[in-house]
Amino acid sequence: MEIFRLVFSPIEVNTYILADESGDCAIIDCGCYGTNESEELEVFISDKNLNPVLLLNTHCHLDHIFGNKFILDKYKLKTFCGKGDEKNMKDAEQHSRIFGLTMEEPPAAEGFISDNQVFAFGTTELKALHVPGHSPGSFAFYSEQNGSVFTGDALFSGSIGRTDLPGGDYGLLINSINTKLFVLPPAIVVYPGHGKETTIEREKLSNPFFA
Repeated sequence: MEIFRLVFSPIEVNTYILADESGDCAIIDCGCYGTNESEELEVFISDKNLNPVLLLNTHCHLDHIFGNKFILDKYKLKTFCGKGDEKNMKDAEQHSRIFGLTMEEPPAAEGFISDNQVFAFGTTELKALHVPGHSPGSFAFYSEQNGSVFTGDALFSGSIGRTDLPGGDYGLLINSINTKLFVLPPAIVVYPGHGKETTIEREKLSNPFFA
């Protein structure tokens, strides 16, 4: 599996495009903001000769779903998110105005993700891991066969997601990381929602929230 990262919006969210030898690809957290960034994503997909078949949201804070409507309309896809983040999706347009930004109302999720649910594209499988705390419906997506996990805003390189937003819970987030992420093999590469990648081992040993 090839992993491509594009950084979008004033909030600098990581949008991941996962592609395997079939040419099919999955998009995790489509954060493209505005026409220029939507076109950038479209050109990238075209240049790589990829066929988007799946859109997944680690959670539904506005920066992670800015591009949902564009990608769903363009490629006739459906999206899936955690049930606990349904309100965040519904409120995203209103929240964008608080940040001085604008966005169209995102389409409702086609379905809700359950813990340990497996999503497939091409020959690749991603297992959904429920990691609440940053938001109630936060999920990470784990590819055992490719040694990677996409953690959204649960776990970062040297940090964790904020818990001061509605629905955030610090103790719950720490528990989620300990019981769902830190039990993964040490060499698993962590691809967070913001910033650079890291590994499970590095975060267990040096993340200050777990010292």
